[in-house]
Amino acid sequence: MKNSIFNERNLKLWSTLGSRATLGLAAMELVKTNEKLMILTSDVSTSAGLDRYRKSHPEHYLDVGIAEQNLIGIASGFASEGFDVVTTTFAPFQTLRCCEQIKVNLSYMKQKVTMVGLASGLVLGNLGYTHCSIEDVGILRSLPNLAIVSPADPTETVKALFASINYHQSVYIRLTGGSNAPQIYKSDYDFEIGKSIKLVDGDDLLIIASGSMVKTALDCSKNLNERKIYPEVINMHTIKPIDKDQIYKSVEGKKLVVTIEEHNVIGGLGSAVSEVISEIDKCPKKISFGINDMYSKGGSYSYLKKKFGLDYNEISDKIERELNNNG
Repeated sequence: MKNSIFNERNLKLWSTLGSRATLGLAAMELVKTNEKLMILTSDVSTSAGLDRYRKSHPEHYLDVGIAEQNLIGIASGFASEGFDVVTTTFAPFQTLRCCEQIKVNLSYMKQKVTMVGLASGLVLGNLGYTHCSIEDVGILRSLPNLAIVSPADPTETVKALFASINYHQSVYIRLTGGSNAPQIYKSDYDFEIGKSIKLVDGDDLLIIASGSMVKTALDCSKNLNERKIYPEVINMHTIKPIDKDQIYKSVEGKKLVVTIEEHNVIGGLGSAVSEVISEIDKCPKKISFGINDMYSKGGSYSYLKKKFGLDYNEISDKIERELNNNG
């Protein structure tokens, strides 16, 4: 969707604020043209950037308190009455705490709700793994009738929110990273749920990334270019339904496939890509970068990313070694 709000000034502002605060600004725009919009939270209006929205549009807002399972139940009721419903709270509570309600009310009963998981991945590392969310994609990817989108930057968060309202199924929007988020997109662009975006052309290998790791993938590309290695880089913002057609095209002629995600290496983007390329004859080897199926001690965002090897220098080194080993 292209819109006048996607201008240079807003894109820079959203990048500075980060996806969480940008969500509230997007809601202020969305409600201007959508009388059926209803946003529900679990006591997170400030954390979701929704304080201004809450005060300006109380008839389009409901705080159910710290009762996430109830959040999904009430959202389903609104959806059944024709409202365009958005729910939001921190990612582990939006997903794992109310997984059964998501399964029964949204996936099984097909009530359509857009769920926004705040601060997924490792950004809340100082609070430990009660608040970090490295499992949400793996859990929800197994549920039918549910799309999963992991925006690469705050601009894509706005795009994803707008697109989800018109999508035919429920959508989980997974927000990663913090404020002062790297700006992937410098101008307006076309966004569609289920259609990935090629950011860099390259012949040697394929790098597929989602969420905050798209910037890491672009940094890897620049680093590898200096070593005369040329990756193709794809922003796989939609993890379900994954863009099979683009993967089929992009793996052709490549020596290696790499996935990078701020999630457990089991069940997320890497697993979804593996399922696709397993159907391809003579597919190149694939390696995954993410959290290696463990809970560590807590720590800062930068510390945890470094601990799990989600640093572009380290990833680039491993890619180069892998390519050299493969001849």
